[in-house]
Amino acid sequence: MEFLENATRNLFFTGKGGVGKTSVACATAVRLADGGKRVLLVSTDPASNLDEVLGVHLGHYPTVVPSVSGLSAMNLDPEQSAADYRERMVGPYRGVLPDVAVASMEEQFSGSCTLEIAAFDEFSKLLGDAEATQEFDHVIFDTAPTGHTLRLLTLPSAWAGFMETNTTGTSCLGPLAGLQAQQKLYQSTVEALSDAATTTLVLVTRPETSAFREAARTSGELAELDVKNQHLVINGVFRATDENDALANAMQSRADVAIQQMPDALIDLPRTVVPLSPQSVLGIEALRHLGEAPELQKPIQSVEVTSVDEEASASSSLKSLGTLVDGLAETGHGVILAMGKGGVGKTTVAAAIATALAERGLPVHLSTTDPAAHIAAMIAGDEFPNMSVDRIDPVAETASYSKEVMSNAGKGLDAAGLALLEEDLRSPCTEEIAVFRAFAKAVAEGQDQFVVLDTAPTGHTILLLDSALAYHREVLRQSSQMPEAVQELLPRLRDPEFTRVLIVTLPEATPVHEAAQLQNDLRRADISPYAWVINQSLTPLTVTDPALQSRRQHEQPYIKEVLEQHATRTAIIPWQAEPPMGREGLSRLAATAASN
Repeated sequence: MEFLENATRNLFFTGKGGVGKTSVACATAVRLADGGKRVLLVSTDPASNLDEVLGVHLGHYPTVVPSVSGLSAMNLDPEQSAADYRERMVGPYRGVLPDVAVASMEEQFSGSCTLEIAAFDEFSKLLGDAEATQEFDHVIFDTAPTGHTLRLLTLPSAWAGFMETNTTGTSCLGPLAGLQAQQKLYQSTVEALSDAATTTLVLVTRPETSAFREAARTSGELAELDVKNQHLVINGVFRATDENDALANAMQSRADVAIQQMPDALIDLPRTVVPLSPQSVLGIEALRHLGEAPELQKPIQSVEVTSVDEEASASSSLKSLGTLVDGLAETGHGVILAMGKGGVGKTTVAAAIATALAERGLPVHLSTTDPAAHIAAMIAGDEFPNMSVDRIDPVAETASYSKEVMSNAGKGLDAAGLALLEEDLRSPCTEEIAVFRAFAKAVAEGQDQFVVLDTAPTGHTILLLDSALAYHREVLRQSSQMPEAVQELLPRLRDPEFTRVLIVTLPEATPVHEAAQLQNDLRRADISPYAWVINQSLTPLTVTDPALQSRRQHEQPYIKEVLEQHATRTAIIPWQAEPPMGREGLSRLAATAASN
């Protein structure tokens, strides 16, 4: 990997969900450590899978990776960060102020704002405080999917600007004294991000049009933040070795076309190409071989050998997406949520289901809460009868929400009170509240039609759902009014006759295990998933290329795990030779048969 030739102290990995950021970041960390460097690998993703890739249990603090000398890793836990931050703010007043006053402070620090600023607080310590990581030569950040990453990177300027212009000494986080004490640290974080001698931003992408488009957008937005030391990694580039395998040839052709049509913003970036691995990249040895040609990679992981009869039996238990849509259509209305790890194809599945329902003559509204929305590009240029399409735009929703709060809560306030309310609404936290309100409103529309939501990646989605009660408190604090859509949100999500949750996954270890964790989290919130969708599978297809045969074989234990341990209903979508774009492509996807 070329960016390792003169590696900067800080390495930031970002990109569209599912492009392999964690694999590339982990492989980078292992190689630097093998070269004698002291390395700290950090995940800022709420849905981190560092533990599984490295094969070690990680916590909120640096943990030594036993099999790699010099390597430590950690997960930034938003909930733990918030608890620690809350205690730092409230702890000094215990036993000093009356219990009721302390309880009021704890309530004030229990909202989604605290969760976000606390997580960023931990991130800033690692990036902006040299003493916090002085024992390491390199700090590597395996970041969350693009939308969350951009939000994280814009926070330094957002919070610094808010503190500089706030004159009242209060915010949605309570007294600003605790934040002002951190302002120097936040400024150091901004400087470290934009210092090309200190930080490299590694854009990881797949050889796919949508992934390149997202990488180009990210590159431009980061450049606007003065983060210009960028390197492009094209991960998972496939080269066919069997000219008689039509599927292999189609897969290589799709990659070649995508690379040839790469956006101009990426063409001049220094570049590393990582070949497609014939197996899942799990464990230290697999990480050490990442980047080698597939024919040079010896089998590292042992997989359960599956006979032809067992494969056929498993395939017979898997239905097509079209069959699943038949069941969904029976209710005539309601909400369908496509959920799962970033990059598993939630957007594709949501758009295909919405298209199939609309073609059955049912009214459908297709939307997304994902900060890195891709639905517009997927359906551009086609007409979809019976279907409306939009996205929840954070900027527009924030403006609308702020205007409403000022109109309602601002009535009767004097000039000082209005100034305080305006400053409160300029807080970066307001966006999260506004988006949540829009999400609740979209769900409410399922009373009269089908609403299909392409949700944000797993970690963000869970935080969104978990923030319902915190949102209640926050909106009442600002406006003293509770929208009916928010009041009814959790009951609607918990009603299996109204909301159908589809867990979307790939037939690979990390996506399946993360989806299983998502299902557990949903069930703890009394939300029962309706079905699982296994996307981009080679199992229903005939392949002769050795690399694809290897990957097909590696799918079997994970498909079996879904069928036997996790799902009550399962649909499978074969890998598509042509990208499922536009009405014709999406219709084809929903009609694809699951059997050979």
